[in-house]
Amino acid sequence: MQKLFDLVDSWFIAMAPVTDFLWSFPTNWEWYANIPVIGKFPFAIVLLVGMGIYFTVRTRGVQFRFFKAGIKSLMKKKKGDVGVSPLASFLLSTAMRVGPGNLTGVTGAVAVGGPGAIFWMWMSALFGMASSFIESTLSQIFKEKDGDEYVGGLPYYGQKLLGNKKWIGILLAVSFIAYAMSSIPIQTFHVFTATGKAVQTITGVETGRTSVLYYAIAVILIVGVAAVIFGGIKRVTAITDKMVPVMAVIYGGIILILVVLNIQYFPSFLQTIVVGAFKPQAVFGGGFGVVLSQGIKRGLLSNEAGQGTITMSAAVAEQDHPCSQGFIQSIGVFLDTIVICTLTGYVVCGAHLWDNAACDWETLKSSTIDVFLQSAQTLVPGTGMDSIVAFIICVCYALFAFTTLLGLVSFAVIAGTRITKSAKCTNLVRVLGSLIFVPIGVLCVLSGQELDNLWNVTDFINIALVFVNAPVILIGAKYAYAALKDYMKNGGESFVSADIGLESEIWKK
Repeated sequence: MQKLFDLVDSWFIAMAPVTDFLWSFPTNWEWYANIPVIGKFPFAIVLLVGMGIYFTVRTRGVQFRFFKAGIKSLMKKKKGDVGVSPLASFLLSTAMRVGPGNLTGVTGAVAVGGPGAIFWMWMSALFGMASSFIESTLSQIFKEKDGDEYVGGLPYYGQKLLGNKKWIGILLAVSFIAYAMSSIPIQTFHVFTATGKAVQTITGVETGRTSVLYYAIAVILIVGVAAVIFGGIKRVTAITDKMVPVMAVIYGGIILILVVLNIQYFPSFLQTIVVGAFKPQAVFGGGFGVVLSQGIKRGLLSNEAGQGTITMSAAVAEQDHPCSQGFIQSIGVFLDTIVICTLTGYVVCGAHLWDNAACDWETLKSSTIDVFLQSAQTLVPGTGMDSIVAFIICVCYALFAFTTLLGLVSFAVIAGTRITKSAKCTNLVRVLGSLIFVPIGVLCVLSGQELDNLWNVTDFINIALVFVNAPVILIGAKYAYAALKDYMKNGGESFVSADIGLESEIWKK
C-alpha cells in the first residue's frame, strides 16, 4: 500500500513543473519577458483579468449597476416545485466558494508575494464579478429539467454553444467530474488539519495521523458526506442553508472583533497592500510578477469567477429571469473575496510576523494555517483568549472544507446528468465522490502525504478549467448581453428565450 501512496505522491510532485508552466506561460520565454510591462503578465492572468475587464466594459459595469437588484432577488421565495430557491442556490455556491482557500489561500499568497497580493485579489474579484454574471446567466438560459430538479452549468451551455454536439457535452462533463474528484483529497486533508489543530489548541498535545482521533474523523467524514450526497441536491441545500450562514457569521464575527481591537493598523494595512502591489518587499523574495501572479491565482482559487465551477449551482435555482441569478452569483464573488478574504488578509498583514524578531518567519511560512493562527493570536489582547480564538478559527476552517466537499460532489453529480440522466449514472458519480475519492483523501492523510504536493494538482486543474470555460463564455456572452437587455426592458418580470433567438423548454411562453 505504501508503494501505491509513494507512486501517487510522486505524480503530485511531477505536476509541479506543468502547473508552474501553465501559470507562468509565456513569461518563461525570454523574448516575451523582456517586453516592458506586458512581459510581466502570464497568459492565464491576461485571460482572466482581461476577460473580466472586457465583460465589465461590455455590460457597462453590470456587477455594480445591479448589485442592489441581486440582493433583492436573493430574497425571493420559491414559487414552483422544480429547483431550489435563489437563496438556497446562493448558499450552495457559497459553500463551494467560501472554503479553506479563504484562510490558507490568502495567507499563502501573502507569505509568498507579500501584502500586495491582496490588492490583485481585489482586482481579480471586482472584474471577475462580471465574468461570474456571464457564466451564471448562461447557466440559467441553458438549464434543463431532471425530474423535480434543474440541471445545467458548463457541460450544458458548453454543448449548446459549441455546435450542440452530444460528445462535447460529455467531454465537458467528464472534465468537470475529473476536476471535482481531483479536488476532493485536498479538501479532505483540510478537514483533518483543521480538526487536529482544534484539538491540539485545547489539549496542547499534537495529534498523530495514526491516532484514534484521526480514524474517528475518517469514519465520520465518509459516512457524513455519503449520507448527505445520496439524499440529492435538496438534502445538500438543506444542510448548506444551515451551515454556510453559521460558519460565515462565526468566522466573520471573530475576525471583525480582531479588526476592531486592532483598528489602529487599518491605515498601514491599506498602505502596505497598495504599495506592496507595485513595489514588493525584499523579505518575500519576489518581484512584481510574483505578487500579481499570487494574487490572481489565489483569488481564482477562492472566488472561482470565470472558471465554470460554480455554474452548476446557478442553474439549479428557480428564477423569473436568468439575469437575476447572474446578479446573485456576482455578489457571491464580492462576498468571498472583497469581504471574507480581506478579513483574513487584515489578520495576516496586521500581525506582520515577517518583521517580528521573535518569529522564525522562514520556517513558519511553510505552514499557512500556522501563519494564520499565530497571526490571529498575535492580535488578541493579552493571552487569555488566544486558545479560544484559535479553536473557533479551526472549527470554521473544518466547516469550510466540509461544505466544499459537499459542493464538489454535488456539482459533479449535476455535471454527470449531461452524460445521461439515468439514476445509475447519478448514483455512480455519488459513489465515486463520497465512497471512493473521499476515502482516497482520507488514506492520503493517514499515510503521511504532504499538502504542498496536493496543491500542485489543485493549481493545475483550476487553470485547466479556466482554459476550457473562458473561450466558451466569450462565445456565448452575446446571449447574456441580450438577456440583460431584455431584463432592463421588462424589469426582470419574465423571460422568453425566443426573444433572444433561442429555443428552450424552460423559458418558453
